[in-house]
Amino acid sequence: MKRIATGAALAAGTLAVTALAFAPSAAAVTPTTATVTASCGIFGGGTATLTATQSGTSATLTLTSSAITTPLALSANSISSTLTMANSTGANRVFSGTVNPAMAAGSPVTVGPLPGTVASGDSLDFYKGSLKMVIFGITVTCTSSSAQSPGPFVF
Repeated sequence: MKRIATGAALAAGTLAVTALAFAPSAAAVTPTTATVTASCGIFGGGTATLTATQSGTSATLTLTSSAITTPLALSANSISSTLTMANSTGANRVFSGTVNPAMAAGSPVTVGPLPGTVASGDSLDFYKGSLKMVIFGITVTCTSSSAQSPGPFVF
């Protein structure tokens, strides 16, 4: 009886270790923040911060900048944003939505978190990508002339 119990315990332990070895690892984007220099036409230009989060193949990106400002007061969730990130390992990734806080005229711009889909190994950079914001029917496009720092988001 003791041998059967010991054998069962060993089998259960082996199964548990095997299950842990084959369990999917938690997805974590690195870095979680990066800075870019963006030019956004009438909104201005300068340093902006991108913040990334990831849960499996779902990810969000938020852009904030005190150098890029709103020319008019904007209500919450009134900017339709499409953030296209260049992917050095495949197709560009698009993050889009209508998510922003209320902003007074002249306020720093914040858009996001904008949802999108990523694949394991994606390496995303704002450089060679763009942010398009539609505000009161006017499209404002932000681009960058250099790579983000400290480097691309790797998912």
